[in-house]
Amino acid sequence: MFEHYEVFARVGESTDIVRKEMYEFEDRAGRRLALRPEGTASVVRAFVEHRPVTPWKVWYVAPNFRAEAPQAGRYRQHYQVGVEALGSDDPDLDVEVIALLDGFFRSLGLRRFRLLLNSLGGAASRASYAGALRAHLDAHAGELSAAARQTAATNPLRVLDSKRPEDLAVIEAAPRTLDHLDGPDTEHFERVQAGLRRLGIGFELAPRLVRGLDYYTRTTFEFAADSLDAAQNALGGGGRYDGLTEQMGGPPTPGIGFGAGIERTLLACDAEGVFAAPDRAVDVFVVDVVDGSHALALTSELRAAGIRVDRAFDRRSMKAQMRQADRSGALVALIVGEQEVADGVVLLRRMAGAAQEPVARDRVVEVVRKEVGAS
Repeated sequence: MFEHYEVFARVGESTDIVRKEMYEFEDRAGRRLALRPEGTASVVRAFVEHRPVTPWKVWYVAPNFRAEAPQAGRYRQHYQVGVEALGSDDPDLDVEVIALLDGFFRSLGLRRFRLLLNSLGGAASRASYAGALRAHLDAHAGELSAAARQTAATNPLRVLDSKRPEDLAVIEAAPRTLDHLDGPDTEHFERVQAGLRRLGIGFELAPRLVRGLDYYTRTTFEFAADSLDAAQNALGGGGRYDGLTEQMGGPPTPGIGFGAGIERTLLACDAEGVFAAPDRAVDVFVVDVVDGSHALALTSELRAAGIRVDRAFDRRSMKAQMRQADRSGALVALIVGEQEVADGVVLLRRMAGAAQEPVARDRVVEVVRKEVGAS
């Protein structure tokens, strides 16, 4: 949850995530700390610190913190599941990582999503593209928003992330990263595409996909949910960061990974209806007009049997408890009064139609299970 501020400052000082959105503070010892805004830099810091054997493949689920305007499925504290693989620049590893996230979404039952794919190239290709992009943005500076002009002066690639309406036409006309790849970068990207096709994973080329942090090189990718609003539909993504380990003080070690937002993914699951949700919160409601102890025992027994059950508290009247039972949506009510206790039974009332019958106390779980199952 906490990390040294310098870990992120090294890898993204020109990005909004670090400059504007990261929570930072000094602790009592005077150390400059940050609430972690993303997971990759911390994993690479751990790699540099402990030097595990490569290839090193890890995964994590962790909270991230960003001081940004909350969006659908993206809150100031949100959770990500992430994967990192360090130690190989083989394009097949890119394919393996992308396929893992594709398979994760499919295993949840999601189908209405698209894979967007791009390559930023290595250092030489990226520098070539940055120069061409800067020239384009300078030529159209008067058409850009003030915020985009400010971003262009420090990091022109970040302008491509802008969703401001006044910037979209300039961004659409901007040079493409894929037109500035050198020979090795082109070959690497073609191998990635061939590998995805071999696995039957469809993708769309997105030549302006740059992702939100500066450390990305070569392959970048993002999964977008068509079931969500287009402005806030990114489920997760990532890419290569072949120079990040050196930036963190370690030996040259290529790497690739992804992060997927759990809240946004759950919204997509809801939008596609992939998880069967119960029609009601409880199946049974226990009404105890004696002293509450019978409801205590019955709810415990029924829950142990896997039956969803609730009860009233505070020694309410029969009428009040039945009203609560009706509001709960339960199929049946189990009613216990002085007479039922004396007779060793529980009164089972079907909420639809109000038919009722006594059930022997030692057969309540058996009868209720059949009653709920029959529904």
